[in-house]
This record gives sequence, structure tokens and C-alpha cells, in this order.
Amino acid sequence: MKKLLTTLSLMVAVLAVFAQSEKQVKWSFTAKKIAADTYEVQMLAEVGGNYHIYAQEAGDGPLPTSFEFTKNPLISLNGKVKESGKQIKKYEEVFKSEVRYYEQKVAFTQVVKIKGKAKTNLAGKVEFIVCNDRECLPPSTVNFKVPIGG
Repeated sequence: MKKLLTTLSLMVAVLAVFAQSEKQVKWSFTAKKIAADTYEVQMLAEVGGNYHIYAQEAGDGPLPTSFEFTKNPLISLNGKVKESGKQIKKYEEVFKSEVRYYEQKVAFTQVVKIKGKAKTNLAGKVEFIVCNDRECLPPSTVNFKVPIGG
């Protein structure tokens, strides 16, 4: 019985730690029409506490923020995801390299073209990790779906 309680306690603690990364970053997803068949999809990360989120080109060591889009025959991606915000470049001893990250907030933007006048969604997922000066929380993945077109 003691072994079972210990195992259950450990499982609850692990689940709580995994949920922490998502709690430290609040994501919002919006689309804005910028031309007849072109939309700008913004993926905004608001980072809480004293944590930071790594850039897409984070440097050697940390997990970079990355986006994966679900294939949709009605949508074509125009270029790569761009990021904007106050990027910090800093040597981190734990990685023994210079890394790039954002504190408080960063906007990621993907331009898409839609075929025809269809109403559809840009869906996908973002994978990221948050750290502070003492620890990194486990990586998190957030799924998203942004309505565009129509």
C-alpha cells in the first residue's frame, strides 16, 4: 500500500510539473486580412513570471520555439514564421553558448495565401520551452486553429 501511495504521489507531481510550462505562457492566435487572398496569422506568446521563451533560432543548447502547420489544400504558406519582440542574446553557462530568447512577450507571424473565397482554418501546433535563471520547465506543445477566409 505504501508503494502504491508513493507511486501515485510521484505521478501527480510529474503531471503538475508538465502542466507548469503551459501555465507560464499564454498563447493567443489571430488572423488579419492584408490583401484580397492573403492573411497574416499572428501567434502571440505572453510569458509569465521571471521565465523566458527561446527564439526559433535559439542557439546551441535550448529547445527552440517551433511551429508545425497541418496541411490544408486551401492554404499555402508564404515564407517562414517571423518573430518580433525584444530579443535578448546572452551567454548561458548551462548551455555553454550564447542563446536568444524573449521575456514577457513575443509575436510570431506567418503570412498565408488562401485559394478562392473559401472559409477554412490554419491549424497546427507550437512546441516551446520556458526557463528562468534557475530552471527549465519540461517542453510543452499547444495545438491551435485560426479561422481565415470567407
